[in-house]
Amino acid sequence: MNIQIYGSKSCFDTKKAERYFKERRIKFQAIDLPRFGLSPKEFELVKSKAGLDAMINTKAKNYSSSFIAYLADDTAKAEKLMDDPSLITTPIVRNGREITIGFCPDVWKNWE
Repeated sequence: MNIQIYGSKSCFDTKKAERYFKERRIKFQAIDLPRFGLSPKEFELVKSKAGLDAMINTKAKNYSSSFIAYLADDTAKAEKLMDDPSLITTPIVRNGREITIGFCPDVWKNWE
C-alpha cells in the first residue's frame, strides 16, 4: 500500500486522515497541497476519479459565490484550481489509482 495524503496543515480533516493511518501503523506520504499543488497528471487522475465539482472547496477563505458563475466551463474551473490549490477540497487520499476526497474511513478500511 502506497498512501499519499494531499492536504493542508490547517485542515482538520487532513489531520484526522493522517491520524487514521498513524493509528493503524500504515505508512503514508504527506504532501502540503497549498505549497506544492498537484502535478497536471495527478490533477487529471483526481478529476477523473472524483469529479471536478467534488474538488472545489466552497468553504475556502478565497472562494466566492461568483466563482462558479464566473467560470462557466470545466476547463476554466480546472485552470483556476491548478493556479490556486487552496481552492481544492482536502484531504485528497491516494492509494495507487484509488482516490478519495475528504475524510473517508469507510473507504480506507477496504484498502488495508
